[in-house]
Amino acid sequence: MKIRLLHFLAIGLLAIGLCACEKPGDTPPTPKIYRVGMNAAFAPFGSIDTNGKIVGFDADIMLAVADQAGIKIVWVNTPWEGIFSTLANAGIDIIASGVTITEERKQSMIFSDPYFEAKQVILVAPGKNINSPEDLKQANRVGVTAGTSADTIMQKMLGKNSTALVRFESLPLLLNEVDNGGVDAAVGDNGAVANHLKFNKDKGFKLIESDKFEKEYYGIAVRPADTALLAKINSALKALRANGRYDTIYASYFAK
Repeated sequence: MKIRLLHFLAIGLLAIGLCACEKPGDTPPTPKIYRVGMNAAFAPFGSIDTNGKIVGFDADIMLAVADQAGIKIVWVNTPWEGIFSTLANAGIDIIASGVTITEERKQSMIFSDPYFEAKQVILVAPGKNINSPEDLKQANRVGVTAGTSADTIMQKMLGKNSTALVRFESLPLLLNEVDNGGVDAAVGDNGAVANHLKFNKDKGFKLIESDKFEKEYYGIAVRPADTALLAKINSALKALRANGRYDTIYASYFAK
């Protein structure tokens, strides 16, 4: 009888102990949701579909990275001109938006391993006598997207205060200006320009590639203090390349 009583007392004490550990109203901690900045005006890397959803190569890569790394993300459509300051001011946590890795940008953010190789190309409007980068020096108006690699390159080529250099807020606005003959040529990233040409094959545009434009590499960016997050992103990118998922996504946008 005493043994049975001790048994019940032990069970009771264990139950009390368990109850003491779990306070009424306690809930499991909510997983952090990382806000990913995307300039969704840069097809095929990022754009808005007819349902209002952000889609594109960068979107698919970042979703695959998040899935592989076991992190939760939410998209924040952010204008290109303010995207870096928004990261610095903690308005977003990650940028996945065709950001070229440069030494200057490394001063204020840290980058993942490269996930895309890019290069600047020239899109020439019909009837314009432009056949090389050197010919841009004689053009009346050369368009670029403000704050991009093309902007930096053209400032060096034409002069920082050149009246021939015309800056646009987004790539769609720039390409629309080429379509309408508002600029003689536009300089931009090969993937985005090739995507525009794919849907406008009958308009007489000319695409110029040149060895004078060096290769560039896109990276996913985070704040300098977020080294643990960057390590997760890099580990995920490495796994996606190893398991073939990266190649599948790439082929769906850039298959030759």
